[in-house]
Amino acid sequence: MMKNENSKAPLTPPNYEPNRHPDYQDDEIDLRELFGIIWQGKWWIIAITFVFAVGSVIYSLSLPNIYRSEATLAPTEEASGGGLSQMAGQLGGLASLAGVNLGGKNADKTTIALEILKSRAFIKGFVEKYDILPELMAVEEWNRGSGIVFNNEVYDPDMNEWVREVEPPKQSAPSSWEYVRVFRDQVLEVSKDDATGLVTVAVNHQSPEVAQRWVGWLIEEINSHMRERDIREAKRSLEYLDKELQSTSLSDMQQMFYQLIEKQTQTIMLANVRPEYIFQTLDPAVVPEQKAKPSRAIISIIGTFLGGLLSIGFVLSRSMFSKNKMLNSLNFNGSK
Repeated sequence: MMKNENSKAPLTPPNYEPNRHPDYQDDEIDLRELFGIIWQGKWWIIAITFVFAVGSVIYSLSLPNIYRSEATLAPTEEASGGGLSQMAGQLGGLASLAGVNLGGKNADKTTIALEILKSRAFIKGFVEKYDILPELMAVEEWNRGSGIVFNNEVYDPDMNEWVREVEPPKQSAPSSWEYVRVFRDQVLEVSKDDATGLVTVAVNHQSPEVAQRWVGWLIEEINSHMRERDIREAKRSLEYLDKELQSTSLSDMQQMFYQLIEKQTQTIMLANVRPEYIFQTLDPAVVPEQKAKPSRAIISIIGTFLGGLLSIGFVLSRSMFSKNKMLNSLNFNGSK
């Protein structure tokens, strides 16, 4: 007798669900429960976010305004490899035989000048020459009416004396190690556009007048430094060439020495008549009318946002800690 196939019981119940791992439901994120925890801790979130918002506003207001003045420079013909540098390339082989270095097209004076501009020796000499250490290390703020306001806990402008309290081996007056680092990191900005070769020199300072003044001084000093450097090298070369010229009787060698002497003489002549020896100013620095930083609105927004995230994390951590504490208590009571 054949059994009715429809009478067979199904192998699996219609509402059958595979057995889940015991911890599966614990791993699920219940958004409703999450929002419930956040809603229960809303006053904590509001309070912590408010504290961070107020703190970020107070911090942003405590920061002094920083003004940025900049100038756009272009390398001169000599610095970029033209003019006398082309002649140096033609005579470079002969000059090397005579022991004279004339540079040439491969001698990038622009790069050398920019590295010197950022060097410790140049910055130290710049600060000492113009006596700008108080304006660099002791300015608290700048007002349009009264001008620079010094920090009296650091520097006494009436007595021209440093009064800051420091621990040995530091001294009251900032050392070159300190102010050169501040000048490099916070004041001076130097950049070069590789596509156009143009150079930007900028100064950041609390005083817009000081920022504009220092940019002009820096350009003047680096041009003067490079001019004096080339003049010294040219004079040393002339002394050497004169000695060699007197000691040789070969007409070819004498002709070569005459050409080299002419080159060095032209270098000295052009260096003395060109105020802008390495860099010529295309766009001079002006006194800025608007601050460059800080952006107080962005600081306040970031501080408020950070406070909101930390407050939510605090509320969730607090709820999780309370839940774990309750479960541990129940387990302890059940084990008795």
